[in-house]
Amino acid sequence: MNITVLALESVFDTGLSAVLDAFTTANELAPMLDAPQPSFQVTLAGLRPAVRSAQGMQLPVKSLACAPAPDLLILPAIGHKMPGPLEAALGTPEVADAGDALRELARDGARIAAACIGTFVLAESGLLDGQEATTTWWLTPMFRQRYPLVRLDAQRMVVASGQFMTAGAALSHLDMSLAVIRQASPDLAAMVARYLVVDTRPAQSAYVISDHLAHADPLVAGFDRWVRQNLAQGFNLEAAAASLATSKRTLARRLQEVLGKTPVNYVQDLRIERAVHLLKTSDQNVDRIAEQVGYRDGVTLRTLLRRKLGKGLREIRN
Repeated sequence: MNITVLALESVFDTGLSAVLDAFTTANELAPMLDAPQPSFQVTLAGLRPAVRSAQGMQLPVKSLACAPAPDLLILPAIGHKMPGPLEAALGTPEVADAGDALRELARDGARIAAACIGTFVLAESGLLDGQEATTTWWLTPMFRQRYPLVRLDAQRMVVASGQFMTAGAALSHLDMSLAVIRQASPDLAAMVARYLVVDTRPAQSAYVISDHLAHADPLVAGFDRWVRQNLAQGFNLEAAAASLATSKRTLARRLQEVLGKTPVNYVQDLRIERAVHLLKTSDQNVDRIAEQVGYRDGVTLRTLLRRKLGKGLREIRN
């Protein structure tokens, strides 16, 4: 499989290295398996003659125009992690040129994958319109507002949709690379994961700091404060909207636009967040904690915890 890794100026060093190391490791481990395994021919390419990483390292890139026609193009993140610098970077001629190149490759049938902030560059090209995608969790409000036609599911770590694949924050570069290897050989992907000591991480929701997302919008931030102050009470959307001097419809619409959640879903997430904290930091049982986060008994809380956090939740106590 011919893979082109497109490094733009200020490419995120860890993300780029994770992608290159994953495929190099796969090629090294392939002979150890009995059955014939795929090989990955990886070309590091750029749109400019010289590319420097976010840490200032000069990268030995080949011109994208001269690179072998890729079966898959991978777009690692660029090193702009906050909304202001990222918005400026997305307006550069290089990102515009990248959009042209990505659209041409897509027309030729190449698959395209992007991770973390690289998903913004891919979305900027318009190729993700109408597609499912994920992105780095702390920039989901910006992504939703900038690319409303993309069907964003920021809870997932890796999302495949048509000829495109997107991955979540930072080290999801590795999850994305393993997903590509897994499509070609599940056995090889499993071995690479073992050698690199990588656990399965289907969701990035466990890493999300909900307070950070909420403060991306004043109305959502006010709703977040109100809910936290009234967490032990039964949730009342009308009371919440009245306290914020807005309507139920406006409040619900704003939460959907910024967080991609309904008010009820957001309240449920905050209750679970608080419950997990209490399970880790106190000796109270689940029934007692349920009362403090707005549930009548521990049965509902246990069910939600298992559904949200999976089998790995060891903090649940009887």
